[in-house]
Amino acid sequence: MEMHQVRYFLAVAQLLNFTRAAEECNVTQPSLTRAIKQLEAELGGDLFRRERPAAQLTELGQRMHPLLKQCYDAAIGARSLASSFRSGEIGALRIALTHSIDLALLIPHLNEIKRQFNRLEFRFLRGSGREVGDFLKKGEAELGIAAEIDEAWDRLDVWPLFTESFELVVGDGHRLAGRSSVELDDLRSELLLSRTFCEHARRISASLREHGIDIEQGHEVSNERDLIELVEAEMGIAMVPHTSPVPERLTRAAVTGLDARRTVNLYGVAGRQRTAVGNAVMRMLRGADWREIAG
Repeated sequence: MEMHQVRYFLAVAQLLNFTRAAEECNVTQPSLTRAIKQLEAELGGDLFRRERPAAQLTELGQRMHPLLKQCYDAAIGARSLASSFRSGEIGALRIALTHSIDLALLIPHLNEIKRQFNRLEFRFLRGSGREVGDFLKKGEAELGIAAEIDEAWDRLDVWPLFTESFELVVGDGHRLAGRSSVELDDLRSELLLSRTFCEHARRISASLREHGIDIEQGHEVSNERDLIELVEAEMGIAMVPHTSPVPERLTRAAVTGLDARRTVNLYGVAGRQRTAVGNAVMRMLRGADWREIAG
């Protein structure tokens, strides 16, 4: 079944006249009639009763009309959408982020990108470092942002964006609240909340163990919201990256003597063609000044 056959059928069904339908489709009447006969042969029956002065839809023609119209409209819509993507009128971006990356970091840049396209469609994927690597590998995401990807694939392009430190967060009623820095010894009697969703969770835990901090007595938390609620309820304290969103009522403090940092990277796939919006976002993120955000 060819789209021009469907178009000719719809024209005759609307005008109920083969001659006028041929004029409407800008083809000769024999060409239109031949195409409709081919369509009838494929569908196994007559679509029109060829009567004078007007053609009439047969029972088969009446049943096929809404289906063929839906098929034709979908094809036209797909062609229009493809044309808009090619011309840059519509942009689409699939970007994968690990659970520990705050989407707010991207919002100013995405707002800037929106001005370059009449219509912009985003799809955000979340996962662990390994899952972000899989999204990229399978083509489900065009770009990825993570502190670390558990993937040794040699086609991964990596561009460091910024490096930030981890800070202590405590509730407003905690004994360490209001302090800009604390000592490692201050943490020995505390219940620490482990951010198991963070790529650097194990590294932070290992570093604390090296300093004699017993993290086995803490709670494991699988998302940022739960972590904040537990800290607010003073059911523990936590180590979080500088860019993690923390309510103002909580206190952030540097931990003297603890060298805990992470580098947030932008990932892409080498050799894979990128969309116009993907290239624009990649250039913008790589060229951004992250120093103020990263502290």
